[in-house]
Amino acid sequence: MQNFEFTKEELAKIDAIIARYPNPQPAVMPVLWMAQEKYGHVEPDVQKLVARTLNLPEAHVHGVATFYTQYYKERKGKYVLDVCTSFSCQACGGYETLHYLEDKLGIKAGETTPDGMFSIQSVECLGACGYAPMMQITNDVYVNHLTPEKLDKVIDDLKKDQLPEFESIPLVQNRTTAMENE
Repeated sequence: MQNFEFTKEELAKIDAIIARYPNPQPAVMPVLWMAQEKYGHVEPDVQKLVARTLNLPEAHVHGVATFYTQYYKERKGKYVLDVCTSFSCQACGGYETLHYLEDKLGIKAGETTPDGMFSIQSVECLGACGYAPMMQITNDVYVNHLTPEKLDKVIDDLKKDQLPEFESIPLVQNRTTAMENE
């Protein structure tokens, strides 16, 4: 069993977070985030560490951790692939994208590859409906307009520990540019 503790430096950061609020309760989310960045998850023992550190009831910390899907309540792979399967992404191939990744990695949604490199999750809306189908990598990078070829490249790059570069996609094309592309 792992002993979960914050370092003196981390405790100083937590004190600075707490100082921004009239009481420690609102600090739960950023401190859970710190813990997840450190340990890769916020399983129950990590939640207890956060509760002790903030001097809050464990039930409160647990309630916050379990409410938000961005907090991993169990160990996950190094890269968590959140594939959006809400309506817009679904209509544009979200489930096909999910199944392609499952086949490619040899695991199902909710599972982790035996080497601990990848976990796949089917998630609700990530707020990028206009770029469907899409996924998010470990609560950070969005990858839009997914195709099997794009997914192959993303997986190959992640195996080399290279995250995809930011992809700027304009919300509205100007009419002339749109007509030129036709």
